Amino acid sequence: MGESTIADVSTAVGPERGAEPPDLAPALTIVSHPVTHRAGERTLLDPVAAGGEVRLSRNAPDFTRPGRALGHPLGDPFVSRKPIRFAPGAGGGVRVIVDAGGTPVIAGAPVDPAGGAAPRLALLDGSTEFTADDLAHGVALELSERVVLLLHMVDRRVEDAADPLGMIGASAAIRRVRTAIERVVDLAVPVLIRGETGTGKELVARAIHDKSPRRDGPFVSVNVGAIPRDIAAAELFGSTRGAYTGALRDRDGLFRTAHGGTLFLDEVGEAPPEVQVMLLRVLETGEFYPVGAERPVAIQVRLIAATDANLEEQIQHGQFKAPLLHRLAGFEVRIPPLRERREDIGLLFYHFAREELDALGEGHRLSPQDPYARPWLPAHVAGQLVRYAWPGNIRELRNVTRQLVIESRGLPQLRLDPRLADQLGVPARPADTGPPRPPSDPAIELARPPSDPAIEVRRKPSDVSEHELQHALKACAWDLKAAADRLRIPRPSIYDLIERSPDIRTAGDIGADEIAQCFHACAGDLDAMVAQLQVSRRALSRRLRELGLAGRARPGRPSSESQ
Repeated sequence: MGESTIADVSTAVGPERGAEPPDLAPALTIVSHPVTHRAGERTLLDPVAAGGEVRLSRNAPDFTRPGRALGHPLGDPFVSRKPIRFAPGAGGGVRVIVDAGGTPVIAGAPVDPAGGAAPRLALLDGSTEFTADDLAHGVALELSERVVLLLHMVDRRVEDAADPLGMIGASAAIRRVRTAIERVVDLAVPVLIRGETGTGKELVARAIHDKSPRRDGPFVSVNVGAIPRDIAAAELFGSTRGAYTGALRDRDGLFRTAHGGTLFLDEVGEAPPEVQVMLLRVLETGEFYPVGAERPVAIQVRLIAATDANLEEQIQHGQFKAPLLHRLAGFEVRIPPLRERREDIGLLFYHFAREELDALGEGHRLSPQDPYARPWLPAHVAGQLVRYAWPGNIRELRNVTRQLVIESRGLPQLRLDPRLADQLGVPARPADTGPPRPPSDPAIELARPPSDPAIEVRRKPSDVSEHELQHALKACAWDLKAAADRLRIPRPSIYDLIERSPDIRTAGDIGADEIAQCFHACAGDLDAMVAQLQVSRRALSRRLRELGLAGRARPGRPSSESQ
């Protein structure tokens, strides 16, 4: 809440109006390289935008980290000195010219997020033209089966914030997020964070808190959707003894716990109507009534809310209150889905991989000494990582990275098992024998995402097979919301499918003894317990609270169902 007046609380702060149009230029960004710290470096193809040509070889041009002046060429001994040429194409596109005897280049487009067959890959020969639309979505280029580059468009006008704020990536999309955070950190206005599931909304909320004047106060995070509806008001606002059945003592509630700091309400669109009314009051007045209380409580809290729901649509259906949205959205921060920041995928993958490798004592995998050794991350795997649509966003990437590292434990190179290959929709590789595909081969026709990825065809829950259901749940690390999105069914329907499944159990089906044994075997690590018991993290957290184990659990990384 604001420190001075109610007007401070409700002041609307939005993005700049009349912003200049983007200054777009084609670029090449390193997704993977045998020298792993090179991921994320890029070179701008400014001469191509100006009507000239860029020649890419082992020795030129230099690739630099965005924001830095000095860089280095690719330098890989398996990349030919004979250049790959990049020239202007029609309508803002780019032609890639691969001459005989030069570096072999395999190209492929992103997987269509709406589903369908995986795009085929093509071994480029001669001149191949990629349209401006292809570049807008990004084209993965695999060089000599060792280096993967992303050919894409960048906005030269977007400047980065001085502080990375703990966020990995240098794409224009994530730089806009950092800039938005810096604009609002010192203000008292509420912030509404919008983004798809798994994009890292809690990370943004914590960055706002850590940079704000309230940084020394508490940061309290709660998933509104995880609170049982009948006790949601008491959980948030507290209650008095005897206010409801089971209220044996006074309860402070999360607002009072966050006094002097920040309260982060994730999945605010799930708030019951009575909680919405109480939220609106506290935003307007800085006061609230605990359940059963006769006197209001004044509070000083900075409120940050997050949602992946379409709140405007919920307002039209009477499910969310318009005045509350207006109060919550004092300033909005939109977090882009991973498919809109593909140039960051290599950086994110290596970040998560280093965490997992260090835990296994295999961190040396990312620091090869032999320049001729095969890269730890094979080019065909890196290529598919950058082409995949990532419906579960960063959470899914982290989960896939963990699975890849553990599956390949003790091996000199990552191995993509058939299950993960199926999840990522790995397309057929170009044949190693026979003549290269000509440029007119339909194999190089790139499958493009729809103009609005948010518009997708919903399926009937009855069309989802048992195998599909189990595969989606495992692929999404038992995040029911992400699994429903992956299956393209309404979220409530996945609960019905699980209930009817003969082979899937819920947290409520598991006995207290089994949960306690798993708790001790996993040392209270909630992520490990979810993987072992194969149930929803949210439901398991609720069971742990019921059994009195919640306070002893180790949350580890941010909740897999709270971003």
